[in-house]
Amino acid sequence: MRKRTPFPKVFWVANGIEILERFSYYGIYFGFGIYMQYRGYTMDQLGIIQSLFLFISYTIPVISGTFADRFGFKKVLIVSYLAYLPSILLLMLTKSFSGIALTMLSIGLAAGIFKPLISGTVRAVTDKTNKTLGFGIFYAMVNVGGSFGPIVAGKLRAISWNYAFLAAAISIGFMLLITILFYKEPKREIEGISLGKKFADIWTALSDLKFALFLVLLGIFFWLPFWVFFNLCAIYVDKNIDTVQLYSSIKSVFGTGFANFFSHVDEDGARRILGETIAHTGYIIMILQIFVSRFFEKFKSMPSFLVGLFIMALGFIVLGMANIVAAPLLFLGIFLFAVGEMISSPRIQEYITWIAPKEKAGLYMGANFLSVGIGGLLSGITYTSLYGHFRDINHAENVWFVLAAHMILAVIVLMIFTKTAGEFKEQDE
Repeated sequence: MRKRTPFPKVFWVANGIEILERFSYYGIYFGFGIYMQYRGYTMDQLGIIQSLFLFISYTIPVISGTFADRFGFKKVLIVSYLAYLPSILLLMLTKSFSGIALTMLSIGLAAGIFKPLISGTVRAVTDKTNKTLGFGIFYAMVNVGGSFGPIVAGKLRAISWNYAFLAAAISIGFMLLITILFYKEPKREIEGISLGKKFADIWTALSDLKFALFLVLLGIFFWLPFWVFFNLCAIYVDKNIDTVQLYSSIKSVFGTGFANFFSHVDEDGARRILGETIAHTGYIIMILQIFVSRFFEKFKSMPSFLVGLFIMALGFIVLGMANIVAAPLLFLGIFLFAVGEMISSPRIQEYITWIAPKEKAGLYMGANFLSVGIGGLLSGITYTSLYGHFRDINHAENVWFVLAAHMILAVIVLMIFTKTAGEFKEQDE
């Protein structure tokens, strides 16, 4: 076995930048529903922004990589920061719905430009001896930033929302300085593909009607309910679950100091868990992803993916039960959803990569971003509004039961698709 190639300095610089970006992105996004409620906006208005934000965040990467190849990673990184920084600062100033919407769309654009650049850097500076470890480190850094961002932002917004936004802006400022001072453009083969050629290639991939239908089904039946969890869980915890009881549960297991880290004292003097600090999966993925991946690598991609969907459905059911039976069930619901995510999300992306001819793997993954974007676009305008309806009749938990049914239907639909259209053939190499 060849000795593992050591990672160059730019690998660690890039991963440090990734932590800071995810800190800002998720620090803002996971608490955004709570912020909109604080400002007095409706769930329908929140849903519109969520849908457009996710659609832009996950479709812009289809083309931003092309600009990075033409102008260099470093220059395009700086462009993304120059879009990010003023947009986040504007959140401190704008209070109208149109102003907040346009600001969030600008943040989504910046995130979309940024998204493929660090993974592209990791790909450029790794080889066969260290690529698995390299991408494992990268994925861990994503979840480090994605876990601590909402915790810090949650603690700060309990004092003032402007402090939370300022922390995100400062993080982007550090990214800019680190990139200018320490990021060195990695050596790589430049594809030299024009934007027109990129769109033509994606159209070619989508002209395979079976593959195009598969992407649409994934968008509607996987990515849509997937994004709904992140759209709604924080606000559901903050507004519908007994967060004093959640605080007591964490305190009884981990102690007062740990529980205080995720909570704040409300105006009545009671300690309450902040919704966005626990209503995500990053901290669970950091601990368990390697073990889950090792176990499921023994099984075929598509059956594993469907098992993950079923476990996510169970998670949705338990999240609903937390509002009916006992608040601490929330932790089990989030845990089950996280396990389903750890099984499904990596396996479906691996599957799409391996059903593509080797020379078209990147092209197929680019087309997959469209599937993710479809799910994001539909997530807010459907389920956020539905949650608002159920909350108004004092049954907010019902949204999770509908989502569970959605996931069970997804398993059935994708099984039927596989049986009738035939499973895609994975390439040997």
